[in-house]
Amino acid sequence: MTVGERIERALAAASLSQRALAARTGISQPTLSRIISGERPPKVPELATIAWATGTTMAELTGTGSVADRVQCAARATNGAGMEEMRSALLYCMELDAYLDDQAIPFPS
Repeated sequence: MTVGERIERALAAASLSQRALAARTGISQPTLSRIISGERPPKVPELATIAWATGTTMAELTGTGSVADRVQCAARATNGAGMEEMRSALLYCMELDAYLDDQAIPFPS
C-alpha cells in the first residue's frame, strides 16, 4: 500500500474530504491530490500535519512500524477527556518523539 492510499484510508476513516483536510492542514487541495496520487512525495511536516488532522500517526501513513504497536500504556481519563482523544494525543507525541530521536534532534523539555 502506498502513502497516498494510506492517506485516502485515513481520510475515509475520519470522514474528511480532500478539501476539508486542506482547510484543517493549510496544505492546498491540489497539493494533497498530487501527494495522494503519488505524483509528489509528501514532506515530513506535511505528513505530521495530515496525521494529526486525520487522527492517525506518521507511522501509519508511511507503513512503518507504529509506536502504538510497540508501546503498552494505561491511562485514566479525567476532566471529561475521552479515552480515544487521550490515546490519539499520546500516540502523536510518542511518534513525534520517535521521529526526533531518529533525526538526533532533542525533544524540548
